[in-house]
Amino acid sequence: MNDLDLGDVRLHWREDGDPSGAPVVFANSLGTDLTMWDKLIPLLPQGLRLIRYDKRGHGRSSCPPGPYSMGALVRDAERLCDARNVRDCVFVGLSVGGLIAQGLAVKRLDLVRAMVLSNTAAKIGTAQMWADRIATIKAHGLEAIADGLMERWFSKPFRQTEEMQTYRSMVIGQKVEGYCGVAAAIAGTDFITPTSGLTLPTLAIAGSEDGATPPDLVRETADLIRGARFHLIRGAGHLPPVEKPADYAAELTGFLTSIGHV
Repeated sequence: MNDLDLGDVRLHWREDGDPSGAPVVFANSLGTDLTMWDKLIPLLPQGLRLIRYDKRGHGRSSCPPGPYSMGALVRDAERLCDARNVRDCVFVGLSVGGLIAQGLAVKRLDLVRAMVLSNTAAKIGTAQMWADRIATIKAHGLEAIADGLMERWFSKPFRQTEEMQTYRSMVIGQKVEGYCGVAAAIAGTDFITPTSGLTLPTLAIAGSEDGATPPDLVRETADLIRGARFHLIRGAGHLPPVEKPADYAAELTGFLTSIGHV
């Protein structure tokens, strides 16, 4: 594990797999850290270079004063790729990570040769919805939204498990400034027009039990991109790499193979 000092922010990142392999970069959801991918990473093919990181304000990355812009989140991903000499990666973005993927692909096609848009959309929620959530958190802390979030994130069977409690603790352990900073970035983002101009290979993944970015929303985003394929993981909510890692790995491996990345 490593930290990259970018001046205005320090990003915590981790690399697994083969340092000389084809790169795959992972960006996770609001309220989680890079351990969200822990169950998936060992299930992926050998020989890939697997890079993941904590967004600004999350996990072990630093927490600059908010609110943040989507441009800043995209620039963080861009600077991480440049610092690690990453070119032609497959960028796997889940939820807000999927917005980062779209923004990065529009800005730097030399960095991104293909995208996986997981449990995400070109526009997530409404500005008012995010403003209300930010106001609640600033008044009452992350604990105030944690139970509702777990209901939207996870299938009913998973909510009975010990592991769900780990994710609840992960959310309430984030810094309020960081969570609200990224929420403000999501609130201000509408990528429908720029994303509809993208033509790179794209896999969109949805979870049948996802209450945060329901399958129809993910499918609408896939439909913006010519040739994008859509896959539904049944029995999974907003974080399928957590609930159904084997299904997720199989779909991701199939996509990487089909584009000659593995």
